[in-house]
Amino acid sequence: MARSDGRLLIFGLGYAASAVAARLDGWQVSATGSAGDLDFDDRDAVMAAIDAATHILSSVPPGEDDPVLATYGNRLSGKWLGYLSSTGVYGDTGGAWVDESAPVKGRRDERNRADAAWLALRARVFRLPGIYGPGRSPLDRVAAGTAHRTGIMGQVFSRIHVDDLAQGVIAGFDAPPGAYNLADDCPAPQDDVVTFAAKLLGIAPPPIVPLESLSPAARAFHAENRRVANGKAKRVLGWRSRYADYRTGLRALRAITNPAAASNAPATASPDQR
Repeated sequence: MARSDGRLLIFGLGYAASAVAARLDGWQVSATGSAGDLDFDDRDAVMAAIDAATHILSSVPPGEDDPVLATYGNRLSGKWLGYLSSTGVYGDTGGAWVDESAPVKGRRDERNRADAAWLALRARVFRLPGIYGPGRSPLDRVAAGTAHRTGIMGQVFSRIHVDDLAQGVIAGFDAPPGAYNLADDCPAPQDDVVTFAAKLLGIAPPPIVPLESLSPAARAFHAENRRVANGKAKRVLGWRSRYADYRTGLRALRAITNPAAASNAPATASPDQR
């Protein structure tokens, strides 16, 4: 269990890292980013925060180099280190299951390099699939009219509810360094997730659109196909996902705004227990 008097420094206080910070009762938390209290470029203030911290977590996406390591890497020794990486480092597996022993062969070299660099510093590297949660889910996209289906058959993705992500990172406070996949138990086609979200909202599913009409980033996303295994996180971190499949997660989110509608939603199917 995480200590109650720790001092966490977050590089990049975004959606995921904010969920971690919100669950640390009794901790002192400082952070860079627009929602934080530190200016990343104020070297004196940031180095003082590094020295005072017991734990350091980075969610800053890499550029050509990882900006945190390039600027402050030589100051981080002796701290608990965590890094929010991506399951994109595994690349396309043709729908096969992939765990932390798989080679890093993702299409974005800068992401692969950052993942490896944090591992070399003995960080806990949390490899994350698509993140969803309050205010940022298929429910929101369907309601806003920005969701779509592609009609692609046999393509699956993993995902993670932001609450499960936060609990996994905190469980990592007492874990050895290394890579950990944090993903739900039920990889599924994106079209199935969007269709279920529409059903919860009581509206028709969004239209199927041709893949070539999507943005380059969206086309690149749909070019990959993999199932992310989370067995190591369960064994080593003692972590269990509260939202083990997208149906459970979306129904819980729907209940926040419309409890009656969520209670009438279809029953959750048994998740794949990989």
